[in-house]
Amino acid sequence: MSGNISKEDMEEMRESFGKIDLDGNGYICDYELHELLKESGHPLPRYMVREIVQKLDRDKDNRISFEEFLAIVKELKGSEIAKTFRKAINKKEGILAIGGTSELSSEGTQHSFSEEERYAFVNWINTALENDPDCQHVLPMDPNTESLFKSVKDGIVLCKMINLSVPDTIDERTINKKKRTLFTEQENLNLALNSASAIGCHVVNIGALDLSEGKPHLVLGLLWQIIKIGLFADIELSRNEALAALLRDGETLEDLMKLSPEELLLRWANYHLENAGQPKINNFSSDIKDSRAYFHLLNQISPKGTDEDQPRIDISMAGLSEKDDVKRAEAMLQQADRLGCRQFVTPNDVVSGNPKLNLAFVANLFNKYPALTKPENEDIDWGLLEGETREERTFRNWMNSLGVNPHVNHLYGDLQDAMVILQLYEKIKVCVDWNNKVNMPPYPKLGTYMKKLENCNYAVELGREAKFSLVGIAGGDLIDGNPTLTLALVWQLMRRYTLNVLEDLGEGQKVNDDIIVKWVNKTLAEAGKTTKISSFKDKEISSSMAVLELIDAIQPNCVDYDLIKTGSLSEDDKLENAKYAVSMARKIGARVYALPEDLVEVRCKMVMTVFACLMGRGMKRC
Repeated sequence: MSGNISKEDMEEMRESFGKIDLDGNGYICDYELHELLKESGHPLPRYMVREIVQKLDRDKDNRISFEEFLAIVKELKGSEIAKTFRKAINKKEGILAIGGTSELSSEGTQHSFSEEERYAFVNWINTALENDPDCQHVLPMDPNTESLFKSVKDGIVLCKMINLSVPDTIDERTINKKKRTLFTEQENLNLALNSASAIGCHVVNIGALDLSEGKPHLVLGLLWQIIKIGLFADIELSRNEALAALLRDGETLEDLMKLSPEELLLRWANYHLENAGQPKINNFSSDIKDSRAYFHLLNQISPKGTDEDQPRIDISMAGLSEKDDVKRAEAMLQQADRLGCRQFVTPNDVVSGNPKLNLAFVANLFNKYPALTKPENEDIDWGLLEGETREERTFRNWMNSLGVNPHVNHLYGDLQDAMVILQLYEKIKVCVDWNNKVNMPPYPKLGTYMKKLENCNYAVELGREAKFSLVGIAGGDLIDGNPTLTLALVWQLMRRYTLNVLEDLGEGQKVNDDIIVKWVNKTLAEAGKTTKISSFKDKEISSSMAVLELIDAIQPNCVDYDLIKTGSLSEDDKLENAKYAVSMARKIGARVYALPEDLVEVRCKMVMTVFACLMGRGMKRC
């Protein structure tokens, strides 16, 4: 698929694609493609762009995946196009270019950030945390200055925003709130970064120092991921059964469950627009620039006074007659403000069609006023809505934290063509033959299943070459979304990834469960601790004492023993200890993906990853 495009140009294009893909969903809109090609020196008439999209866009959804984009590049001038992308992107209105360096960039590298994003995120944070006593030393921030980048340096705001997006991710007892020093601030930033990773943020190339220095592009990138996870949390069928109202004729719940949050939001907006007798929209960028769709959406979802706890709010449509786009957008936002939903966008953001901020605006509207009713007396199999298990969520967050593309929203559905699995193989240093063995999307209409099955078969073949235990697992199990067998493969990928980190630290020395257990007990004993473990199935682990004492052995005097429950422990006591242990592990720099419940229930697989991550942290101090 990549033709004559070099590896360097491929990486350049992937980075550029990510910057154009402002909402981070793995796609760019057709109109954005037109603008990008024009600005990068390869202008095409709109009808030709539409023809290209029609040819390569198998879903006919007016958006382009990265793989589809590579096909477009191949049709143009190959590697030449990559050289002009960065200039084109930095020309975009509202983008500030700043010079900076990091471990991954050389002196003089330019990074860009959006003033609009800074303005929107500051206002969102100011509102979200305005009553939090721990943030009063930095709030309210001025959205028109760079105060945001200074306010995040002590880590408290980031920790608070993570807990707003995914409650109880961070045990607040572990946040250093008083007597802030450079060391305690770095601990907070470690806690924030490792916790962000645990909820699925891609933070591989971000360090505590980057945040402490307030590097704008990294701060805004991390904040957007955290905010988006919170905004999207309830845009999911198992958590909001009323979304079934969006089913179309002939569809099943299973079909609806395959849609991403972005796709569900678009369908939700069109559901209400259709009820208002208005034309549908295809995106939250070019199609909403005139604010007309927003006016009708607000009018549809506003409370009608039928619920006792929601008084009627009438939306004025007078602004529709305004001839100036910006003034019309302002009139629309004044109506959104009456619903308490004037967040994320300014009139200019609406008129310019900023995809990221408009997506956030619509997600916030949905969360406050979904205006959907769960269908009754219909032939719907509600038994499908079990929701994901803790194990599934942990695996999905781990994959997303590594930056796989596309983003994994539904564990089994999004792995069915094995593209994500093949990317994970590369993360564990298994060579993938992308040119000869992998069928890249877009897949042909006829033969899609076979193309995906060939990828899945190749994924299983690579697993056997990597000495995975794959007895009874075939490619067909992956494409069919077999939960047990898919999880078996994914677990071995995660396990190998974890062990590889230890082997890198140990200069290539092989690591297994026994070696980790011996290291844990040796470290505990050398620190004068009384606890020890016999294996990762040891029931004594349920108290989390072994984890906490190991943390204190690695970083002496960091654990507050007054906070630990001891003696005869109830399940609630064990959970409190486990929450403290997981957050403390992340605070000292261990990238723990496991959840507190995994320790309480002694889920040996996840327990192994906790001790392995702590071993990695302990080896770094040697």
